Amino acid sequence: MLKIRAYLKRFMPSLVPVSHVDRLRSSLGALIGILFTGIISSYALGADANLPLLIAPMGASAVLLFAAPSSPLAQPWSIIGGNVISSAIGVTAALLIPEPVVAAAVAVGLAIAVMLLLGCLHPPSGAVALTAVLGGPAIHAAGYWFVLSPVAINSFVILVIALVFNNAMGRRYPHLAQAPASHGTSDPQPSHRLGIVPADLQAVLAQYGEVIDVSPAELDTLIHQAQIRAFNRRTGEITCADIMSRDVATVRPETSLRQAYQSLLAHRIKALPVVSGNNDLVGIVTQTDFMSHVLLPPQAGFRQRLGNVIGLGPKPPRIVSDIMTRRVQSALPDTMIAKLVPPMADMGLHHMPIVDDNNRLVGIVTQSDLIAALFQRRLERGDERDVA
Repeated sequence: MLKIRAYLKRFMPSLVPVSHVDRLRSSLGALIGILFTGIISSYALGADANLPLLIAPMGASAVLLFAAPSSPLAQPWSIIGGNVISSAIGVTAALLIPEPVVAAAVAVGLAIAVMLLLGCLHPPSGAVALTAVLGGPAIHAAGYWFVLSPVAINSFVILVIALVFNNAMGRRYPHLAQAPASHGTSDPQPSHRLGIVPADLQAVLAQYGEVIDVSPAELDTLIHQAQIRAFNRRTGEITCADIMSRDVATVRPETSLRQAYQSLLAHRIKALPVVSGNNDLVGIVTQTDFMSHVLLPPQAGFRQRLGNVIGLGPKPPRIVSDIMTRRVQSALPDTMIAKLVPPMADMGLHHMPIVDDNNRLVGIVTQSDLIAALFQRRLERGDERDVA
């Protein structure tokens, strides 16, 4: 009995755990998507249209768009390109091949081949091709008009609804891989120069030789996040509170630029957190900010120079709030230092302000602090040979 149960369990999919909130969100999105697609299509096609207002494959598209929006098979080009191309192939097969079963087989097979070739694979599009062949007299009479109405209209409407709904629910859609800031060179990001690099991943996927329902970029991101978790264990759960500087030189938004720059020179540092009267973090000012706005100001255009002459031009920066970066990435004291590696290595951050739960500044971690902590940890573990 145990062997039979183990055998049957192999037929069950191994799905990623999904929260109850996400299940509700997916169901609600599909309900709204299909409802409004039908309503909008009825206005576009007319209530007395012979063609169906909604084609059945839209239900399958809704599953992908609202339950698995991160899937490569659910991206905009996949649904628009896949459905339109497959419907055109299905109509062509129905016109050229008199035997319905043969036409249906040719339409689905050819649709898959073309979608793979053009990078717009969308599983419901196979059903679209089948509908074009076996959908009945009304669809056959419409001919290639079926490609535009209802296929293209349905696809475009449900895509727009998915764009609005998913982003309103906090999901990134289209699900584009978030590439870290680049220095404008051909070198890979620092965190991608050792360990598993994208070239390794591409080579393995090429050897695998099958379509997997996750993009290479997203898979690379997941692998690196798993590596960070493993790195957390190897570093002994070191937190920002363990390595941060607590006596932090700061400035206020109203501090003059001269005073702020003198503070940078006096402390031999490259950044100053900007705090309010309650020590709340409100920004950061760096050497780069001084270089960009004060020491090497951008070249003024003719309109700005004319404004300066007649006294209507923008005033030159005088205080810290004029040049500081207001959207500051920060961390909590109990944040594991491994989580600081990607932003510092790839995004060009040299300083990470540490704040408490009320956004009050309690310390700062620099790249030097991070390197020193990781080096010291290796020495304590007897790995001097690795850093010699």
